[in-house]
Formats: sequence, structure tokens, C-alpha cells
Amino acid sequence: MNTFSTATAIGNIKVKNKVLSDTMKLLSYTLVFGGLASWLSIVSGAGFGSAIVSSIAAIAVIWFVLPKTQNSNKGILTAFAIAGLLGYSIGPMLTYYLAMPNGADLVFQALTGTGVSFFAISFYAQNTKKDFSFLNGMIFFAMIGIIVLSIINFFFIESTGFSLFMSFAIVLIMGAYMLSQMSSIINGGETNYIVATVGLYLALHNMFTSLLHILGAFSGDD
Repeated sequence: MNTFSTATAIGNIKVKNKVLSDTMKLLSYTLVFGGLASWLSIVSGAGFGSAIVSSIAAIAVIWFVLPKTQNSNKGILTAFAIAGLLGYSIGPMLTYYLAMPNGADLVFQALTGTGVSFFAISFYAQNTKKDFSFLNGMIFFAMIGIIVLSIINFFFIESTGFSLFMSFAIVLIMGAYMLSQMSSIINGGETNYIVATVGLYLALHNMFTSLLHILGAFSGDD
């Protein structure tokens, strides 16, 4: 019985490690692909209309295609499609910031801040081994609140300060989501590396764009 329990425990550890390893590999590849899509968007002079269409297409793929492909090899192609669409969608925003006198520095700082945050959160989740799934409910309602407030601000308030506040909130929410997702992968709660990859990519994407907005605002050029 003890031998069986030990073998089962070892098997579970191997599964967890494989999910984590596969997630990090696919996430790395999709981040590179998303970066290339952003570059293509910049050099092709894509407008904000194209960015909106690309974002809507990415949401549609996440909602309707990913659930049907996440358990097969087609899910990998779906993850790349999502990364490409989201990467392309931020091209016009990057073009806007890169046109500023210190635009390249702002983009680099936003990338660095996002990367450091992700590695710090991953390191913490890996070493504490705590289950942070209790954050999921709060994250869900927080995101619903952000969406509602964004709509209100866009149509009624039109406040730059309020928009900046929401960017700060998104950075915190995405950090909490990454912590929850990483702990779920490490503790065996998430066993699908494709779903995990897409979730982490979305969090990194949103954190980066929000940090860029914040940095641009405080630079005095946004």
C-alpha cells in the first residue's frame, strides 16, 4: 500500500512538472509570436480600427474555438492564433507611444515591469506552494467591475484620471490572476497547459498595456 501511494505521489509530481514545463514552453513561443505580430502591425501602419477588429476576433477565438480545441493538438494552433491577434491589436498603441520622444524607453520599461512581475509572482508561487484559488471569485467580479466602469467612463465620464485608476487596478488584478494560475498549475489544479498558457498570456498582455498607459501618463506625454 505504501509502495502504491509513493508511486502515485511520484506520478502526480511528474504530471504537475510536465504541465508547468509545457506551459512555460508554449507561453514563451506565443509571446515571441505575439511580439512578431505586433511588429508586423507597426510596420504595416495598422490603424485603431484594425486593432479593434483584431481584439474582437481574439475574444471570439477564446470563447468559441478554444473550448473545442483545448484538449487536442489543434489547441496549440488556437493559442498561437490568440497570441497573434492580440499582438497585432496593440500595434497602433505601440506606434503611438514609440512616436513620443521617450517612447522606446516607455515600452521597454513596461516590458521590463511586466516580466519582472511575472517572474517574481512565479517564484513566490513556486516556493510557497500555497493554493491561491480563493482569489478566482474576487478576480472575476473585479474584472466585471472594471469592464462596467470602463464603459461608463468611455460614454459618460471621459476622465483621464479615472482611466489611469483603472489601469492601476488592472495591473493589480492581473498580478492576482497570475498568482492564482501559477499556484493552480504548481499544485495540480490546472492540468491543461494550453488553457494555462492562454490565461497567462492574457494576463501578461493586459498588464503590459496597462503599465504602458500608466508610464505614458506619468511621463507627461500621454
